[in-house]
Amino acid sequence: MKTKPDSLRHSLFDTAALDKIRDLATASRVCFFGTLGAEFPLHVRPMGLQAVDASGDLWFLSGRTSDKNRHIEADPRVQLLFANPSGAQYLALQGTAVIHHEPGLKEKHWTPLAGAWFTGVDDPDLTVIQVRIVDGHYWDTEHGKAIALLEIALKAVSGRPPAEGVQGRLRP
Repeated sequence: MKTKPDSLRHSLFDTAALDKIRDLATASRVCFFGTLGAEFPLHVRPMGLQAVDASGDLWFLSGRTSDKNRHIEADPRVQLLFANPSGAQYLALQGTAVIHHEPGLKEKHWTPLAGAWFTGVDDPDLTVIQVRIVDGHYWDTEHGKAIALLEIALKAVSGRPPAEGVQGRLRP
C-alpha cells in the first residue's frame, strides 16, 4: 500500500483547518500580506492581524489610499505568510480580500496600536480588509517546540536525523 507524502498525510479540512489557521495565525499576530500589482513578483508588506472570526476569515486594518488597497481593488487574490519561529510554526494562506468601509467594522477591529497609522476610528483613510481563505499550507511541530528541541538534541547525540514535524494542506 502506498503512503501519502508528508505534505498530504497531515492535511486538514473544514473545522480542523479553521482551527489550525486560527491557532497559527493568532500565535504569529503579524504576517507578510502579499498582493498582486501590475506584474510579478507579489507586493508584500508586514500587516498586523486584527482577528480571525468564527468562519475563518482574517481581518486587517488598512489605508484607503494605500498600494495594498489599490492592488486588491484590481485583483482581490492575496497571499498571507505567517511565521512564529519561537513556536516553530509557519503558515502560508491564499485567499480573496474584500475592502470594507462600514463604521461598525472599523469600531469592531480598532485597537489603540492602530493610532500609530490613523488619527482614530473615524479617520476617513481607515478601511477594514477581510480575507476569506481558499487554500493554505502549514508547518508545525508534532508535540510542541520544547519536545521538538529535546528530540533534536537527543538525535544529534545518537546520530539519527530528527523528526521533521508535521505539515499539510489546509482547506477550510
